[in-house]
Amino acid sequence: MKFEINASQRKAQGTGASRRLRRAGRVPGIVYGGEKGAVNIELDHKELLRSLTDEKFHASILTLKHEGGAEQVLLRAFNMHPVKSQVQHVDFQRVSKDKKIHMKVPLHFVNAAGSPGVKEQMGVITHVLTELDVTCFPDDLPEFIEVDLAQIAVGNSVHARQLVLPKGVEANLHKDDDPVVATCTLPALVTEEEEVSAEALPAAAEVPTTEQAAAEKPGEGAPAAAGDKGAEKSDKKEKK
Repeated sequence: MKFEINASQRKAQGTGASRRLRRAGRVPGIVYGGEKGAVNIELDHKELLRSLTDEKFHASILTLKHEGGAEQVLLRAFNMHPVKSQVQHVDFQRVSKDKKIHMKVPLHFVNAAGSPGVKEQMGVITHVLTELDVTCFPDDLPEFIEVDLAQIAVGNSVHARQLVLPKGVEANLHKDDDPVVATCTLPALVTEEEEVSAEALPAAAEVPTTEQAAAEKPGEGAPAAAGDKGAEKSDKKEKK
């Protein structure tokens, strides 16, 4: 997909000038790189914000049109307001067809639902990486890189070196580096009632019987039963 951006050269510079541009619905920016010098530009805020919501805009060769002509550029950076949905500044870099570029390309994960880990083992896929840093010529820059999860099982992972990259595209990895791109694990199950073994419970306290309690107190016998109390009363009456 081809993106075209309309810009104007920006003459006024400084914090105050940039603030006035933003209030007028414009975004200050700069385009640099290549054999030309850096040029300060300004762009329409609504048009730029709409483009930034498209994932492909971040990993595509863009056509920047301004008074100096049309140039092939890459989006290199943009700053957003900490609270408002407002672009504060944007940077573009010129590219040449005969020079390789470094770019972060988004990853698209496919076939996860039909994989053994998800379909048969009830696993959950975790996306560890969402983009990959690559090197290629501008004409070979892909809009995204596909990550096929059709064969992933629980306990397995997909690594960066396993990805099938488009022709002319190389991953920027160190010699022994092979980061994890996605994993498949079992979800943590939380039950409403946890089974606790009897051994884990504290021993139940024994309640002493009346005889045992009396035996523990020296000089005190067990209390007489109700029938014995009645017999003692009748004996006292006869003695009187």
